[in-house]
Amino acid sequence: MQIVCPSCLLRPLIASDADALARHANDPAVAQNLRDRFPHPYQRTDAEFYIAHVATRPQQTSFGIVVGTEAIGTISLILGDDIARCSAEVGYWVGQSFWGRGIATDALLAATRYAFATFSIARVFAVPFASSRGSVRVLEKAGYVREGVMRRSAIKNGVILDQWLYATYGESVGPTVTAFGQTP
Repeated sequence: MQIVCPSCLLRPLIASDADALARHANDPAVAQNLRDRFPHPYQRTDAEFYIAHVATRPQQTSFGIVVGTEAIGTISLILGDDIARCSAEVGYWVGQSFWGRGIATDALLAATRYAFATFSIARVFAVPFASSRGSVRVLEKAGYVREGVMRRSAIKNGVILDQWLYATYGESVGPTVTAFGQTP
């Protein structure tokens, strides 16, 4: 499965992506905006573990964000279960040298469309730190709407932070800019 975007390609991660992922992920500016399970420093072994882990999932829910031939980030969906089975959480990151180019927005639009087309869900949501202005801008450019503030709901590097709750619904995803399909 590959999803073609205007500025990037979303595809399953492969073993040869490990060096590039480790290089882009091993950046405190990237790690600062992600959950603690995203290690810092980020080493090649972390990338290898992640690539192997997502390959075992029964459904394609994680993609490498690829520019040219290089994996420069990832985007993943976490499908809800039990009473939250009608929703999915999305998370993403892009290497700092690729910030400000619309790549994360293109990837988010494509992954969101994929989620609605592939899974029986009614909403996709994200919970960025309120201080993560870049991620908030990506969500807003992709048509996500801020539903609320989750005050003092997270801790990062010993600091208690607010998170914002952003969501979109199948009918509110922006204009079609992607094509996806099976690859041989």
